[in-house]
Amino acid sequence: METEIVKIKDKEFKPYLTPAQINDIIEDLARRINRDYAGKNPLLVAILNGAFIFAADLVKKLSFPCRISLIKVSSYAGTESTQNVCELIGLQESIKDEDVIIIEDIVDTGVTMSHLLERLRKDQPRSLAICSLLFKPEKFTKDYTIDYIGKSIPNEFVVGYGFDYDGYGRNLPGIYQLKD
Repeated sequence: METEIVKIKDKEFKPYLTPAQINDIIEDLARRINRDYAGKNPLLVAILNGAFIFAADLVKKLSFPCRISLIKVSSYAGTESTQNVCELIGLQESIKDEDVIIIEDIVDTGVTMSHLLERLRKDQPRSLAICSLLFKPEKFTKDYTIDYIGKSIPNEFVVGYGFDYDGYGRNLPGIYQLKD
């Protein structure tokens, strides 16, 4: 990972997590999930667009049979959460009596995940867990549990490794933080 500042559109970002650090975080998450889901066949529900790279790397490290489904929900515009959640692409299979693990790139306010949990609980899964690569505890406003947190971070905007700024920056191999 370069130590230089990355410019995306009108903003500058500084290095925050290297690809090696991200891999270590995912290894730890996978170890915990493998332990908890040994002997089970959960359905992984990855949230697009942000979690696609994380979900792909995580699923390769899981040691149990699993399926993956992709859904798209959004509450962001630019660098701020809009507090309005719009489900864009829904779940196609039944999750009734299934163990479900939601794979998310980041939970900050918790609004998007709260909406998704409410929606999925109506379908009566056996269990419902959340795995988030990053978590912003300072911004979190909800009262549900995030079962697997890769890393808690300060309330700073990040790009790279699937995270974007107006659609750009997802392809960076590391994670960068908005420069002051």
